[in-house]
Amino acid sequence: MSYQQLEAHQRQIDRLQHLFAICGWDQATMMPEGGSQARAEAMAELEVLLHAKKTAPEVGDWIAAAEGESLSAAQQANLNEIRRHWQDARLLPADLVEALSLAGSRCEHAWRRQRQENDWAGFAPNLGEVVRLSRDVARLRAEALEMRPYDAMLALYEPGMSVVKLDQVFGDLANWLPGLITEVSERQRGEAVLTPVGPFPTEQQKALGLEVMSLIGFDFNHGRLDVSSHPFCGGVPTDVRMTTRYNEEEFVSSLMGIIHETGHARYEQGLPREWLGQPAGEARSMAIHESQSLFCEMQLGHHPAFLSLIAPRIRAHFGEQPALSAANLARLYNRVEPGLIRVDADEVTYPAHVILRYELERDLIEGRIEVADIPELWDAKMQQWLGLRTAGNYRDGCMQDIHWTDGSFGYFPSYTLGAMTAAQLRFALERDLGEMGSVIEAGRLPALFAWLSAKIWQHASLLPTDELLTQATGETLSPRWLRRHLEQRYVGK
Repeated sequence: MSYQQLEAHQRQIDRLQHLFAICGWDQATMMPEGGSQARAEAMAELEVLLHAKKTAPEVGDWIAAAEGESLSAAQQANLNEIRRHWQDARLLPADLVEALSLAGSRCEHAWRRQRQENDWAGFAPNLGEVVRLSRDVARLRAEALEMRPYDAMLALYEPGMSVVKLDQVFGDLANWLPGLITEVSERQRGEAVLTPVGPFPTEQQKALGLEVMSLIGFDFNHGRLDVSSHPFCGGVPTDVRMTTRYNEEEFVSSLMGIIHETGHARYEQGLPREWLGQPAGEARSMAIHESQSLFCEMQLGHHPAFLSLIAPRIRAHFGEQPALSAANLARLYNRVEPGLIRVDADEVTYPAHVILRYELERDLIEGRIEVADIPELWDAKMQQWLGLRTAGNYRDGCMQDIHWTDGSFGYFPSYTLGAMTAAQLRFALERDLGEMGSVIEAGRLPALFAWLSAKIWQHASLLPTDELLTQATGETLSPRWLRRHLEQRYVGK
């Protein structure tokens, strides 16, 4: 049967993608400085081989034949995903795939040093080349898919999403989020929050992180934790590679970063094993992926009941001090304070960071702005949203993220779409299991993750996003749940 030929072909693609993922992890964590050029060339070569495999002419014939075969509902869903991936791959020529891979590797590798040195002048030419090639990708995709260029990039991460929908959703946020930030900041003004006193040795931070990962169910037989310049979760479902970064002056951001990445990892480890190696067995979208990490970090990790659960573990690693009491940790982790760094932002101000990046990358891809314009526009938008300045501070401004270095334009909206989804999932979960605090206090974390597995993880890409969310929560994505969550947690509404 042609469908069986397609499944076999997809398994070959998946094995090559496995190797690519592990090479990428090694590049970010273990590779010596001198290996960058050879690694970039090797990964570009692998991307070309993958592209050839994905666009093989016989795949189209197999798809056409399989459409007339008797398939189960799951097999039909897999066929739909195979067709989508095949059509996507065929939109780009191999030489463009190779050129973008090489430019992305060069830009990302140089960024690690250039960010530390606040070297925008050195970074901008590398980024300019990535943007030029990404615009070519967007143009080719847009022409073939008959959509605007940025919509064509969004489709790589969030199928079905568009600028029109994003502007509507983010416009809703813009109507109430600035007022909420002000209200919460005023409420918290004068609130006594003790800052934990360090130093906090890296090895102790890592030991604490590993302990909390175990608490929330990470399978160390199928994954590991390492260090990189920018935290990420990669690898494959049977070999998940998580990273974080440490600052011995404080442990707060590293610990919550580990919890965030563990949310990604649990989703990957929870994908249905019977569909591994097939597109239907992959994560549904980046917004769904981010919903799992943000559920773990924000809905669970920042909950006072969870902080009470891990407070004794924190004190066991760092010693007794008043700042490490459960009550102070809750105030510390739920402090709303505008800051420059997205990954360290509280959940109230976080959407502002995402909207800023979305507006810039949308206009960058569609040619309304150029790379040279980014620092000034970044500074203006930071002032507009959070009242902060980044002029001259590229390290903590427009050079802080890794995403643009490899051409991941269209990715950033998934963070706030994920936060909305996580909030919506929280209220649906509470209808089934009871209030989150009660679930945590009763030691029912396994039940919480079993609920996520049944509603999200086990469906992988077998269902379209809207259907997945409707089955899990009773409706498609709605920003009202994020607003309800934030108002409930921070102003008691």
